[in-house]
Amino acid sequence: MARHTGPVCRLCRREGTKLFLKGARCLTEKCAVERRAYAPGQHGQSAGRRRKSSEYSRQLREKQKVKRIYGLTERQFRNLFDRVRHETGVTGDNLLIALETRLDNIVFRMGFAPSRQAARQLVRHRHVEVNGRRVTVPSFPLRPRDEVRVAPASRELTMIQASLAALSRATPVPWIAVDTETATGRITERPARDAIPIAAQEQLIVELYSK
Repeated sequence: MARHTGPVCRLCRREGTKLFLKGARCLTEKCAVERRAYAPGQHGQSAGRRRKSSEYSRQLREKQKVKRIYGLTERQFRNLFDRVRHETGVTGDNLLIALETRLDNIVFRMGFAPSRQAARQLVRHRHVEVNGRRVTVPSFPLRPRDEVRVAPASRELTMIQASLAALSRATPVPWIAVDTETATGRITERPARDAIPIAAQEQLIVELYSK
């Protein structure tokens, strides 16, 4: 499946909830899912009259929702699941932790970009350094004590300055420390599931892929 390039509000409407794909803009704009609380397409308004969703449908929709929140393709998401299913611990928790510790998500969480899509662009365009080295792979996995910073020559970019200004009015996740003056952040610890602000039923995804 190719990456979605159309209106992201259609994805929110399809999942029936705000996915915050526009970052901070979703907090200030009237979202399409609030104005049209039904799935997009010509049959969207009749979906509510259909029979009750099956267990498979619930599992699939949960997988699609999480995949779209983090902006992964189907192959990327499945490959990530196949990797974490062999790790010790709860598979669902390990999946969300692996998604959260991707470089593009960390750049977004640190407030260097207004959305995960914008964060991927920053990484690909060589604006981000990890432990003093340029990294251009958005899926690069990070660990505790890794330092992420915006390259010195890129700190005056308008998007980065605006994102850092918005960060000063927001509450960052507790497992990340950010210095807005130097556009530098550090992962202080491995995130726990209750410290990941994503409303997801990850066990449904595990059940879907375990069939």
